[in-house]
Amino acid sequence: MNIGQAASETGVSAKMIRYYESITLLKPSARSDAGYRIYTSQDLHALHFIKRSRNLGFSLEQIRELLSLWQNDQRASADVKTIALAHVADLNQRIAELTDMRDTLSQLAGSCHGDDQPDCPILQNLGLAMGEGGTGKACCG
Repeated sequence: MNIGQAASETGVSAKMIRYYESITLLKPSARSDAGYRIYTSQDLHALHFIKRSRNLGFSLEQIRELLSLWQNDQRASADVKTIALAHVADLNQRIAELTDMRDTLSQLAGSCHGDDQPDCPILQNLGLAMGEGGTGKACCG
């Protein structure tokens, strides 16, 4: 199967497939006599694995570790679980940060009159310097 077919089959663009090969996330493909890349069913399986891992938000380095474990029949599932739980902790942290941002912006938007007047609590808050008593949190409302 050539790179276009592999891309179509896996939903990973040809450009990304070449990139994954260049960073050795995916082993270099075999080549035809004409120099075209040839992908096996095992390569396609690895591309599906990479795509699913990316969709779950794993970093490329985490995917490299997971791929290595996936391809190792002697792996310890505890190693896989450790990576997954570390990613869950990171996601929880990011969710908390996003929730805080949403709540702050909602509070600021709620305190804004949204009329033709220049007074704007949103801009006032964004203009607060952290060293000037500002916490970055909504002050009005």
